[in-house]
Amino acid sequence: MTTTIEPTPLFDVPAEAGTTLVEAPTARLLLPADAPEEQWHAVRAAGIGGSDVAAILGLDKYRGPRHVYEDKHGRPTFKGNEAAEIGTEIEGFIAALFSKRSGVPIAMPPGTLVHAEHDWARVNVDRYTCDADGIVTGLLECKNRSAYQLDDWEEGVPDAPALQTHWGMAVGGWTHGYVAALVGGNRLIWHRLERDEEMVAYLLDYCGKWFQRHVVEGFEPDADGLESTTELLSKLWSVKAEAVAEVEVTQAKELRARHADVKARQKALAEELRLVETEMKLLTGENEVAKCGKQAAWTWKANGTFASKQFAEAHPDLAAEYTHMAPALDMTRLKEEQPKVYAEFRARKLLVPAKGI
Repeated sequence: MTTTIEPTPLFDVPAEAGTTLVEAPTARLLLPADAPEEQWHAVRAAGIGGSDVAAILGLDKYRGPRHVYEDKHGRPTFKGNEAAEIGTEIEGFIAALFSKRSGVPIAMPPGTLVHAEHDWARVNVDRYTCDADGIVTGLLECKNRSAYQLDDWEEGVPDAPALQTHWGMAVGGWTHGYVAALVGGNRLIWHRLERDEEMVAYLLDYCGKWFQRHVVEGFEPDADGLESTTELLSKLWSVKAEAVAEVEVTQAKELRARHADVKARQKALAEELRLVETEMKLLTGENEVAKCGKQAAWTWKANGTFASKQFAEAHPDLAAEYTHMAPALDMTRLKEEQPKVYAEFRARKLLVPAKGI
């Protein structure tokens, strides 16, 4: 385990808009914002933070309990990408725009906070929110989201950022928190969340037990059905070619039977879905929209995948005119000349043979 850095009392730091920072009701400063990056990573690995909570509960689209487990044990599951970089760069803009539009004063937090009673419960909030006198009263989380997620944000706060905000209230002790999202690059939406004591108690209890079992004691989390976990496991271990893992026969038979049952139900559901969709298409006919009065029931528009092969066969001259050469990775050559590098970036695929054990 990584050595834990001892918490220190929360202290005042320069604030935005002339505000004066005060101590969070139930937290202390664990690490100042200007601490070296390696210390920040050490503190993050030795506790549960706001971005971990939704993943632990299985309510994050991009991370699951296994991701958190690997991260805390020194095996990072995330590499920085452009979206994350942009989100970090425009955090200040989103915060400032929120303050301007809402009239709620904001202040820079001093760094990583730790709960006064639970030294594993930590949080890095994006901004403090203050009252008219500059006293810190809550927190603000800033998000940058695509236009495709507009519906999710108009109706409220999606699960992951909502839980992150509730976690901030749980650690810091504030009575409320805000989540502001810049959606599609041109629309700011924000919501206020009130402190829920039952939620606070549940999160501290559940995450505390999870941390003790899976981080302190080191037990792997149970398997889950999250797509993000499946993707992670396909890339987690370096493959030992032709190596064999011995599995207990009773467990193997049980898993194979469950796998076969799920595949059969999946096939039956796929056939049932095709039947329902066929009936919808027959009712729609040559039209694009099917309505019940003024309300759209469903649509059947020509907005699916373009049939490139059929187009080329039907209009070879046009296909030649609109075809351009694009750079492509020669994977066959790479596999032959750099087999180790090729293997490093090839995902694993689970295959279950039909023949029984």
